[in-house]
Amino acid sequence: MVHEAQGQLVQEVAADGGLRALPSRYVLKREQDRPTATVAQPAELSVPTVDVSRLADADPDEAAKLRSALHSWGLFAVTGHGMPQPFLDAVLGASRVFFHLPTEAKQQYSNVVDADDGGRKFQPQGYGVDRVDTDEQVLDWCDRLYLQVQPEEERKLRFWPAHPPELSELLHEFSVDSQKVARLVLAAMARSLGFEEGFFLDKVGERMPSDARFTYYPPCPRPDLVHGLKPHTDNSVVTVLLLDEHVGGLQVFLEEGGGWVDVPVLGGGRHQLLVVVGEEMEIMSNAAFRAPVHRVVAPGEAAERVSLAVFYQPEPHRVLEPSPELVDGERPAMYRRLEAKVFANGFWDAFALGERTIDFLKVKVDVAGDQPAAAVVSGA
Repeated sequence: MVHEAQGQLVQEVAADGGLRALPSRYVLKREQDRPTATVAQPAELSVPTVDVSRLADADPDEAAKLRSALHSWGLFAVTGHGMPQPFLDAVLGASRVFFHLPTEAKQQYSNVVDADDGGRKFQPQGYGVDRVDTDEQVLDWCDRLYLQVQPEEERKLRFWPAHPPELSELLHEFSVDSQKVARLVLAAMARSLGFEEGFFLDKVGERMPSDARFTYYPPCPRPDLVHGLKPHTDNSVVTVLLLDEHVGGLQVFLEEGGGWVDVPVLGGGRHQLLVVVGEEMEIMSNAAFRAPVHRVVAPGEAAERVSLAVFYQPEPHRVLEPSPELVDGERPAMYRRLEAKVFANGFWDAFALGERTIDFLKVKVDVAGDQPAAAVVSGA
């Protein structure tokens, strides 16, 4: 059975000409949970940038920038990736075309499908909203199209839109290019810890799975009352994220930076590509690298926003655990051992509740008592 709110598309809610007040399902009840219109950001605080082409050449200065970015932000903007701006524009342009199709055309790819018991069920792939479990769950102000991209032979093509016709090929090309970025970054992350460049790549596997999420944020009359996308960390080793070139909204929580910080739009028709550390890397690195909590503020009444994230994960049969080389008497294992598939499946339960998967699955180890740590809500 699916919750009745599972079929309520945010784009349809936003298109209601008589919408004056937001439906209560989207409104954050607690004042401290609501995003502010602007976030204080000291002038010296800016998103770090790393040139991955220089990382590939093992440039020591660029490696130092990477280490600093990973320890301070857990994410960084990418240059030197080789993807031209017109191509990135085409990728997001095609996604906008899809989200602007009539509802009945998009519903052919719905993420609510027939169940074996004759009812209906939610499953991650396809078009719609994220999973709705309860009446109390506050809903995000976005719709999404979620697709497994790699391995290519495991794609469920029934969820891949036929219109616009160029979307599938653009996504394939973007995934190939962004996987090169992900592999370069994983190799450089290993070198930054003093290991051979294959250290993390070998743990992930040659057939590194990837999932793509196109997210559409419709205009919102009260972006100060809702989450465009709730605070979360990523179900990935690393994520490659393509941001809207016109409308901002992504924010990162920096414990040492004074709270929520904006990731600004570059402007001038320039797309920003980010690499974000995911929870699976946090486990494998024994917290040498931490997954940053981030969220999206909904756009205002006169704007819409679109983004594309590709999540790179270990092969499902791989074991997630702190790398033995990063565990010693001074830094004991901070996480328990579990299969990558178990972790990936637990993500959807955790995300619906607004929790980190690490906390929801009680993967953290209480070093003093060797007891699972209590769950903590993301961004709290």
